[in-house]
Amino acid sequence: MIRIDAAWLATAPLDMRAGTDTALARVVTVFGAAHPHHAYLFANKRANRMKVLVHDGIGIWLAARRLHQGKFAWPAPVDVHWQLERSQLDALVLGLPWQRMGDAGIITMV
Repeated sequence: MIRIDAAWLATAPLDMRAGTDTALARVVTVFGAAHPHHAYLFANKRANRMKVLVHDGIGIWLAARRLHQGKFAWPAPVDVHWQLERSQLDALVLGLPWQRMGDAGIITMV
């Protein structure tokens, strides 16, 4: 599997037609650089689709996820980006409210 040491969420929407080069250009614009073993997450305007770009130290991986019902819990594009804990990343890709998750899966608010 691909090692992910840090996960970053961009709040500005990304066109889901974007390929690897376009997503990588957005990562460099928003985060300054694509660091090895970091994952960068983007959603579309409706937040029902997500793309994840991962730099594995050698190359770039781009994955897509689509929810058939509902939408991902995505923050408003007020802040540029967020750093996610592993438990938050796991919750987010399942479509769960990741903002409620803390370290070790501890729920911090209802």
